[in-house]
Amino acid sequence: MTQTAPKDELPLQPQDEVQTVSPPPAAETPDPRDEQLRRQEEEIAKLKDQYLRAVAETENVRTRARRDAEETSKYAVTRFARDMVNVVENLQRASSSITPEARTQQEVLKQVGDGIDMTMQELLGIFERHGIKRISPAGEKFDHNFHEAVAQVPGSGKPPGTVIDVLQAGYTLHDRLLKPAMVTVAAQEAKA
Repeated sequence: MTQTAPKDELPLQPQDEVQTVSPPPAAETPDPRDEQLRRQEEEIAKLKDQYLRAVAETENVRTRARRDAEETSKYAVTRFARDMVNVVENLQRASSSITPEARTQQEVLKQVGDGIDMTMQELLGIFERHGIKRISPAGEKFDHNFHEAVAQVPGSGKPPGTVIDVLQAGYTLHDRLLKPAMVTVAAQEAKA
């Protein structure tokens, strides 16, 4: 029995080369594990960033709280100090009301005056230990941060803006103003 080739197909001859056509290379299909790994790495990076931000914020809160606590303890006595500077100023006025002549003439006035002076010096020493300083700016340049001008005096012979007289001393607590110094200031000379 002989087989005959169908009409559409021709038998292969030895001189003909057989060409095999390979299918086009299939596009690499992504491995779902690679995609999952990429998503997990992104999530890790995101969580690490959030963690670092939270740590930084916590440190900032600690620093702020520490600074606030220091300022609170440093300035906690502000109201008390304001009240006490009035006591010192009253002692100063009482001491200056007893003239040196009256102190030499009457032993009682001398003892009272000396007692007032010692009390005032003790209070000023306590103030200094606790960061309260007295401002008595006579002869200095007027500074609106620490002085309150009560009057301007023309014809004083001093440069304009110079403190001529201190009517009431001022006080600071560390670097904050408790009470401004009440002063008179040299005025600008009028031009003729």
